[in-house]
Amino acid sequence: MDEEVFEKYMKAGEIAARVKNDVLNRVRPGMRLIDIARFVEDRIRALGGQLAFPCNLSVDSTAAHYTPEPPDTDVVEESSVLKMDLGVHVDGYIADTALTISFDPQNEPLIEATRRTLDEALRSIRPGLSFYKLGGVIEDTARSYGFNTIKNLSGHSLGHYQIHAGEVIPNHRDRLTRGSFRDGGAYAIEPFLTPGIGLVADSDRVTIYALRPRGKLRRLSEEERRLFERILGERRALPFTLRWYAEGPEEYYRLKEVVEGLARRGYAIEYPVMIEVSGERVAQFEETVVIYRGVVYVTTRSGYS
Repeated sequence: MDEEVFEKYMKAGEIAARVKNDVLNRVRPGMRLIDIARFVEDRIRALGGQLAFPCNLSVDSTAAHYTPEPPDTDVVEESSVLKMDLGVHVDGYIADTALTISFDPQNEPLIEATRRTLDEALRSIRPGLSFYKLGGVIEDTARSYGFNTIKNLSGHSLGHYQIHAGEVIPNHRDRLTRGSFRDGGAYAIEPFLTPGIGLVADSDRVTIYALRPRGKLRRLSEEERRLFERILGERRALPFTLRWYAEGPEEYYRLKEVVEGLARRGYAIEYPVMIEVSGERVAQFEETVVIYRGVVYVTTRSGYS
């Protein structure tokens, strides 16, 4: 990693940190999820960043991969455990960060435990530390507060225009995990905690997609080809939501049929909404870490550990 790349990672993290702070000062019970998502995405652009993926707003037992659709009328309830996961990129160098918000004091033990679990993980990171050992730190810290980690959700390495760059950083002791933190690497660390059994399953709902760039498009209809080429030019292989391309619910559902056709032909990937299988609440906190010249920088906190 050279200095120019490092500065772009830091710039993306600075924008992400500012947006998180803005959201904490803005979100109140009764706000529509779709309005929060639009605020987050507009704010990222206003600060000079680009969207690495759609703003995820997952409530209660929904753990990940939900972004509001145009007909969505859901609001933040007093009792909601709202997870906001946002991504910023600067020339393809990504900051991935998340926080959990609730206005019900009964949810505070879960939220505080998740926050402290992430803090303990960040304090542990150094060049050469194995991903397996960090998974143990996360699991032990979560258990010390009486909660389980979501075992089939994990942190990950970041690459240029790549949210998941191939390396997996588990939230538990996974003996199949290989790899370690290295100088010049960028990583998203994201513990998910729950009082439930600690597993998620895919639902039948999809609101986030990514293209799978391929060569010849002869198998596609004219409408499929136009949508594919438009999104590819804007997003490459980064995730997207059809909310960005539709004027309203009617057009949204028409485009949804088109992108589902792309997925059936192998030109797109679907990211199903993920639900904790025992139906329990889930909290999440996440920060991006970059190791540059031996120093561990938490870019989404505009500082270092």
